[in-house]
Amino acid sequence: MPIADVIVVGGGPAGLTAAIYLARFHLQTLVVDDGRSRALMIPVSHNHAGHPAGIAGSELVSRMRAQALQYGAVVMEGSVTGISQADGVFEVSAGKPLRARAILLATGVRNLRPRMDDDLHDRAVATGRLRYCPICDGFEVTDKRIAVIGSGKHGAREALFLRSYSQDVALIAADGPHSLDSASKLALEDAGIAAIDGPAADFALTGTGIELQTANGRLQFDSIYSGLGSDVHSGLAKTLGADLAEGGCIVVDSHHRTSIAGLYAAGDVVPGLDQISNAMGSGGIAATTIRNDLARISPLRR
Repeated sequence: MPIADVIVVGGGPAGLTAAIYLARFHLQTLVVDDGRSRALMIPVSHNHAGHPAGIAGSELVSRMRAQALQYGAVVMEGSVTGISQADGVFEVSAGKPLRARAILLATGVRNLRPRMDDDLHDRAVATGRLRYCPICDGFEVTDKRIAVIGSGKHGAREALFLRSYSQDVALIAADGPHSLDSASKLALEDAGIAAIDGPAADFALTGTGIELQTANGRLQFDSIYSGLGSDVHSGLAKTLGADLAEGGCIVVDSHHRTSIAGLYAAGDVVPGLDQISNAMGSGGIAATTIRNDLARISPLRR
């Protein structure tokens, strides 16, 4: 079985940036992509540099994939279900066995969703009624009626962040009464943010926004943010014994090496700012590190 130089697990902005770099380093690069990058959910990104009119996440990913292919990377559709290591070579299970000298995990995270069916969820995201990233698109809800679904310190922080965009912000608990410490309650009160008990349920799109049922009755907003957090896709790293941070992100050094030799990680799966720009930067750093580490093991020559 042939041994690739690098297998990149994940076909989002971090993985594809790395694949572009790796292929241009003349390394045999295979990307395994399960098609679930969070970037694909973005209707239009207005804060991605170089696209003043905005760009859809799916379009950005498509362009990046085409660029990686242009330089010789191979993209394989599928999911990696297991990775093992023996004698300096990684064995990867992805529907068929694969082997590589190095692995880059760019597996990202999964947003935790409010309780709504998939069709309603997708329509709400596409129309900007349901949002996940205040840093990405808080500007678009300037002076709008905003709700954050969540509670605790995380939910309070998100609601307070959005308060800099609008005076009309509410924090709605997902499951029942709020769980807020005294400091969070005081901060919300000082900011004029209403803390409304849940459960948040029975969502519906309207002609002018999105509405839901709460303990305070049925309420309508221009946009709702999910402040429910996310699940980190770090299971493969955990199985290999790599160090994980609190919350499940993969611990890496400043060059995106994990605690396992030959295993690297980039993008939202490592601690940092969950932004496309950051994911792309980390993918470039990781790819360059992989190139230099492989060259130290065996000189890279044409």
